[in-house]
Amino acid sequence: MFNASTITEFLFVGFPLIQEVQLLIFLLFLLIYFTTLLGNILIITLVLSTSQLKTPMYYFLCNLSFLEIWYISVTLPKMLQDIFLSTHHISVTGCIAQCYFFFVLGGIENYLLAVMAYDRYLAICNPLRYSSIMSSVLCCKLAVGCWICSILGSLLPLYWLGTLSFCGSNQINHFFCDVIPLLNISCTDTSTLKTYFFVVVWNIIFGCLFFTFLSYIKIILTILKIPSRSGKSKAFSTCVSHLTVVVIYYGSVMLIYVRSPKGKTFEFDKIISVFYAVVTPLLNPIIYSLRNIEVRNALIFSKIRLCAN
Repeated sequence: MFNASTITEFLFVGFPLIQEVQLLIFLLFLLIYFTTLLGNILIITLVLSTSQLKTPMYYFLCNLSFLEIWYISVTLPKMLQDIFLSTHHISVTGCIAQCYFFFVLGGIENYLLAVMAYDRYLAICNPLRYSSIMSSVLCCKLAVGCWICSILGSLLPLYWLGTLSFCGSNQINHFFCDVIPLLNISCTDTSTLKTYFFVVVWNIIFGCLFFTFLSYIKIILTILKIPSRSGKSKAFSTCVSHLTVVVIYYGSVMLIYVRSPKGKTFEFDKIISVFYAVVTPLLNPIIYSLRNIEVRNALIFSKIRLCAN
């Protein structure tokens, strides 16, 4: 499947680091990685063990936390290895596999954020029918659908990536195998694959973003009709965490994949990639735990119960 008779491995350019700061950067990213893992595992544990959190919103949050664990694990462990051991190489097969899983998990995140926006729309705009509409069966179908759509929809790009030939430079100007840097070093005509990739990315990003935007327009209009100020505040507080995550995620992703190629610089792209590939999975559990009263209460209750035992 992989036509790479000339080149058998790639070299990441990454971020050139002087020896004095290399250990510091390694420790910083190692701390980010373990904090992300612990934060998302904590949210999953709280949702599964606390009866008050067994609602559709937290079911989708649990899926998002599970996703973030894998999302950051696709890129950061390899990056940590490269920094610590100064080995920046990766096999062609490993590079394409990393590229595929990163693309798949990114697609799932887009779908999940859109589904979570739909859940908030039903809860605020149609509260009387919320429980009957957003049943456990529908929640399961929506979550599974997010994973299946992204996994199956990425098989064709994976096949096309596997047919590429690499016979020139083996240096990838990035710290992981993303699609665009990989296509740029191929000696195969990638014009069709680039067009297909951008069409798919635009459809996923703008389709999910438009759906999310539409949901929040209706949410805001409904909140404005609530007579009491406390009622407005309570209604808005149920979706502020999700809205914050949406703004951070789409802001960084659109800077990479949607902005015009004119004026693009690889160094700028790498910095933004660190933000949405590394920092965003770290921020998600922090945002949901700090901004969400139910999660904070569940955490306090768990501490009390642990101390009592």
